[in-house]
Amino acid sequence: MAAAITEENVQKTVFEALPQFGVDESQISRDATFEDLDVDSLDLAELSQIIEDEYGVALKGDDVGKIKTVGDAIDLVVSRG
Repeated sequence: MAAAITEENVQKTVFEALPQFGVDESQISRDATFEDLDVDSLDLAELSQIIEDEYGVALKGDDVGKIKTVGDAIDLVVSRG
């Protein structure tokens, strides 16, 4: 059963996943860009997989290309939910 797709749940998942990619937890916010967090396309692909596994929402290459900030990613997942 997929987790409920709420802004709070998705934000928690993303915020918990980012440190796996070497991101300092103190730098994580909705306004932080993935570039500033030094999250590359491979990391974003892994994050997309985590989101798909958790929520059943698939983010494709075009989607990931449009995502600039952590908040963008969260909002995109919620909008697909």
